[in-house]
Amino acid sequence: MVSTDCQVNSEMPAHRYEQLVQSVVDYAIYMLDTTGHIASWNAGAQRIKGYSADEVVGRHFSLFFTPEDCAEGKPEQLLRQALEHGVSRHEGWRQRKDGTRFWALVALDVVRDDQGQIVGLAKVTRDITDRRESAMQLDAVRAQLFEAQKLEALGQLAGGLAHDFNNLLTIILSSARLALAAPDPERAQRMLHNILEAGQRGTDLTRQLLSFARHRKLEVTCIEPAKLIDATHGLLVHALPSSITLDTRVQPDLPNIEVDAGQLQMVLLNLLFNARDAIAEEGHIALTVEAVLLTGEVDGLHGRFVCFDVQDSGEGIAADVLPRIFEPFFTTKPFGKGTGLGLSQVHGFARQSGGAVSVHSELGGGTRMRLYLPVHSSQPGFKP
Repeated sequence: MVSTDCQVNSEMPAHRYEQLVQSVVDYAIYMLDTTGHIASWNAGAQRIKGYSADEVVGRHFSLFFTPEDCAEGKPEQLLRQALEHGVSRHEGWRQRKDGTRFWALVALDVVRDDQGQIVGLAKVTRDITDRRESAMQLDAVRAQLFEAQKLEALGQLAGGLAHDFNNLLTIILSSARLALAAPDPERAQRMLHNILEAGQRGTDLTRQLLSFARHRKLEVTCIEPAKLIDATHGLLVHALPSSITLDTRVQPDLPNIEVDAGQLQMVLLNLLFNARDAIAEEGHIALTVEAVLLTGEVDGLHGRFVCFDVQDSGEGIAADVLPRIFEPFFTTKPFGKGTGLGLSQVHGFARQSGGAVSVHSELGGGTRMRLYLPVHSSQPGFKP
């Protein structure tokens, strides 16, 4: 791609430049004057846009923009930005001679003469329609994977939820029978209070479950980590056996983060399910959430992050297995006990969100996984 703020090199003959530019067919490379009119045209431009040099030289480069972008003044904006700052970059729809559209990656750089005066602009356009469609397909696959992981998590939650609902129904039915048979009005009131309390707990549990299970479009929003931890804790406790204790510690006044709340909840459940499965019989899981300042020690990240630290007292992970745990479909669980996608999703989510995930484990010494997500830029003291 043409470098920013180019300067014409008088040592190379002009015809050699022309040969070089004309040999490029995968990029549209052409010159504009300072008003945006086309001064040259290469073979790549003709292949991508469909116009011959005779048809476009002397015309304004807005010819290739969509009517919508022209109405918004996009060509003039890009030209003005390049002249003021030396360069402008843009991705968007462009229009060919036959009216079809393609998704373009565009660079516009000023060209100066030996005295440093702007003599024109170098325009480079690449058709990246296929790359954009592939990215959109990948996003769709990620969304499908997220829903599949959600169904798996719901299956793991189902047993504990059924047990809790059964207990609530037992309280409601028993209290109702006792209230009907109670001659003492005060005793009947106490029974009715128990029924109301159990019904409210059931309502809260159902609301949490529906909120988690609801199919919706993934969207990034600014969230409060503490509130999400409360909702996740409410779901998780029903999936833990009584032999495993969960200790949750959340730092007060945590800064906000900008992620998809549903994906983050799914990721936390994956980490906690893995911690649960690593414990053979009795044990404990510690979930700690705190703000940290990174200076490159984790995947080269710098700035303020919220760290979700999940530590278990399980069997640990062997050193030869540890490097593979984030690989898709890799699992150490018995057949039918895991898909091998949970930790892969955790790793992908962390990278997609501008963060990272780290793991430390020893055989017999448990496992500790830390998920780092960047603090939202609107927070006081934010450091990129």
